[in-house]
Amino acid sequence: MSIANSESKEMKKTIIKELRDEQDFKDFYLKEVPLTFCDECSAISYKNGNGFLEIVPLEELKKKQKDIEGQQTRRKFYSIILLTEGEIKETIGQHAYHFKPNSLYFIGENQLHAVEYWSNNVKGIYCMFDADYFLLCVKHQIKLNQFPFFQLEKEPFLLLNERETSMMTHLFWKLNTEKCQKKNFNDDLLTRMFLNVILLEAERIYNGKAIQENFSLTRKDQIASQFQLLVNQHFIEKRQVNDYAGMLHVHPNYLNDLVKETTGFPASYFIKKQLILEAKSRLLQTNDTVSMISVKLNFTEDSYFNRFFKKQTGLTPLQFRKNHKH
Repeated sequence: MSIANSESKEMKKTIIKELRDEQDFKDFYLKEVPLTFCDECSAISYKNGNGFLEIVPLEELKKKQKDIEGQQTRRKFYSIILLTEGEIKETIGQHAYHFKPNSLYFIGENQLHAVEYWSNNVKGIYCMFDADYFLLCVKHQIKLNQFPFFQLEKEPFLLLNERETSMMTHLFWKLNTEKCQKKNFNDDLLTRMFLNVILLEAERIYNGKAIQENFSLTRKDQIASQFQLLVNQHFIEKRQVNDYAGMLHVHPNYLNDLVKETTGFPASYFIKKQLILEAKSRLLQTNDTVSMISVKLNFTEDSYFNRFFKKQTGLTPLQFRKNHKH
């Protein structure tokens, strides 16, 4: 059974290391940095922002783990960890957690995180992926930030029963099997689908369980969480931090400073990020022209949309669609 500490734990005053991708993860956490976590997998590396997916047994990570207890990170990707044996203590956000067997826990993008302790006998699965990879899962999929366990105001873990643990273990096994069998960028549809299934099953279990403990947030975390939820709902028509400050009844400068303190990024970053994710989603999952997408995202001119997209991604919308679409 997994136990979460209901009281906020102060993070150690150290430099926060930003982890951008799986290579940063390996460099930060591991003594020996392997080219790949799986020798059987095809040596396919994603380029041009196609995203990444990595799956590795916890016991393999433990063997190579550096002494990084208490060191803070903020990652630019998502993580799902299934613990089947052993114990893990980690700080996620401002809360300390003590995970035991049959625990499934989650670390969202831009979430403050620190490893405190892994027992020597840990077993399970560590899965990490970024938003670009998830975008390619299936058409019209749910957005990552709509999963409750990736939201700041919700508990980031699940306590599983034996049947649920067995089912999730099997799904991760299938995910890894499909990942290893793919030969090119266009034949890993099943890999992406199994990732989506894992998230949807986790959401179903999460919503079916009542979290008994009182999960409290600081006032700043509450406002930051409310801001991100409002951005998710209104980003197409509301592009200015002032708009959201008014909805939250706070000064724009205060909102910007608060969001940056909580997440490591200014408030405007999340508005632009949501626009880009929506643009990418429409480019990949619809046959709309760039001009149609520009109008639907409320850009006054196609040229402005093109410049905005290229500034954020390094590619024009057409280049992005050509490089990514199956």
